[in-house]
Amino acid sequence: MAEFPSNGKNRLEEQKERETAYRKFILELYHATPVSGHVWLHGVKAGRMVHVAAVDAPVTRADVNAIAAEVWKASGKGPNSPQKPAVDVLGWEFALEINETAKEIAAQARVDAAFKKIPREVLEKKAVEQGDIRFFELGALAVDSKIKKREVTLTLSDFVIPLDDVPAEVRSAIKHWSQMVDYWAVDWDFKEDTFHNQWQSYRTRKSPKLELSVKHEYSDADKYTVVVKVIDILGNDTTKMLTVEVK
Repeated sequence: MAEFPSNGKNRLEEQKERETAYRKFILELYHATPVSGHVWLHGVKAGRMVHVAAVDAPVTRADVNAIAAEVWKASGKGPNSPQKPAVDVLGWEFALEINETAKEIAAQARVDAAFKKIPREVLEKKAVEQGDIRFFELGALAVDSKIKKREVTLTLSDFVIPLDDVPAEVRSAIKHWSQMVDYWAVDWDFKEDTFHNQWQSYRTRKSPKLELSVKHEYSDADKYTVVVKVIDILGNDTTKMLTVEVK
């Protein structure tokens, strides 16, 4: 039998109210208008639908499929619905490589999708009061790999973040895409659970230049999953997953 608190609401109703209040709070910070009547769409802003992801779960490929399908149903219907299928997906965490794979999913569904991280600053009362909240779009990372027997060489070949997110004074000083990378790290044997930082390259005042290549030799012949994580100059992380087979 369900338990009812003294206010007459059961736990399910209370949880639903908390989720509604949370999404309303995020939408206000994003300057979006709340909408109802959808499962995956929670707001609208500048002609685009907005999805606010849950606090305790990353945005996955399955989520993107469901969001894209609902965007199509919502487009052109109702006073707050955009005429074109477009959506901003706001999330605390995103599944590995979600920016690239999800954009492919959205493109196949003919939906214009942008993926933006909910900044930790939303938890800081002062930042919220001052309006210092910015939602940055996820970056796109390219990594080249070369295999020679049991030695693998990884090289960062490109990294892109929306330049509109970068302050003008910083943007003017950037001459090469690598300057947008604060540091990067590698997990040479990712086990589908937690990223383990087994190597990293970062800038220092003495050595401001970033190493863009790294070599690693495996002791055993096998197929390995490698994850590369980049932290950009805005403090956001972007990941890339590769499969390498050494003999």
